[in-house]
Amino acid sequence: MNLFDNVTEMGHEQVLFCNGKDPDIKAIIAIHDTSLGPAMGATRMLPYVSEEAALKDALRLSRGMTYKAACANIPVGGGKAVIIGNPAHKTDELLYAYGRFVNSLNGRFITGQDVNMTPEDVRKISRETNHVVGVEEQSGGPAPVTGWGVFLGLKAAVEFRLKTSDLTGLKVAVQGLGNVGTNLCRHLHENGAKLFVTDINKERTEEIKRLFGATIVEPSEIYGLDVDVFSPCALGGILSSETIPQIKASVIAGCANNQLGEEKADGMMLVEKGILYAPDYVINAGGLINVYNEMIGYNEEKAFKQVRNIYNTLHEIFDRAEKQQITTDAASKQLAEERIANAKNLKKVLSTTVSTNGKH
Repeated sequence: MNLFDNVTEMGHEQVLFCNGKDPDIKAIIAIHDTSLGPAMGATRMLPYVSEEAALKDALRLSRGMTYKAACANIPVGGGKAVIIGNPAHKTDELLYAYGRFVNSLNGRFITGQDVNMTPEDVRKISRETNHVVGVEEQSGGPAPVTGWGVFLGLKAAVEFRLKTSDLTGLKVAVQGLGNVGTNLCRHLHENGAKLFVTDINKERTEEIKRLFGATIVEPSEIYGLDVDVFSPCALGGILSSETIPQIKASVIAGCANNQLGEEKADGMMLVEKGILYAPDYVINAGGLINVYNEMIGYNEEKAFKQVRNIYNTLHEIFDRAEKQQITTDAASKQLAEERIANAKNLKKVLSTTVSTNGKH
């Protein structure tokens, strides 16, 4: 499949490549769908093994943002940006150049902070464009809100599959202890869960052990643990034909993006194993909800109400999947696409009404 076929198959509206000199910059902005509003998606910087790998990441993540926004009932579309390069070589000039690239889209794409980008980086980008969120973290940043949303989603999955709302003694394996993973561990600990954790950063695992009495395991051991819930909170692509056979958990619920290596095949493998999967772009929508509310003027009550709805949305998705005998990933996309189609139809109706009223 060539590049254009790949973009077309995934339904993207626009993919832009930025290639600049002085400073040297290679970046990709993928705009998937703007039916619900301007495309919103954070920017990450990684030394991708190839430009094709960077494009694949941008395409999958931007489509995930479309579904995430639709499932969260947030009036924005889906986009994502990647800067190709070693974060150690990041310069102010590169960030300014990237800001100008974003600004050239005139608000069609709104970005923020992702992997290897800091709040200070976002502030530098904002010198060249207003189309950026997270410049001032009015709510304390997205991680606590995202972690709480993942906790609520995990609880919904446990209730659906294990038929209990009491998390006391629940065994949860958490892979990845970044800001969101750490916040999730805190909520689980406060609700009586027993934690098994792993991270490539040994200091983080020791801290979680000290704070929450977690058991530390090696990264290679996390998949095969005899636990109730497996919670992927590191990078994506970890649910594959290699790892899924090892998993003993009945529920998979974590904050990592693009957890399924091959969406259809791996999603079906989980169904066949009797594992309930909480689609990542639904359960981790707290960050998007948070930055969207900061953009429009932060109202804590409204934002937290939207985050709480992650719990209800997942119950709806689990019900759909069970009744239709499809994967939860397919059910969540079905829900998102229905909402997007409704938005498109409404635009058509409004457009027809305006043009009709405008005739003399």
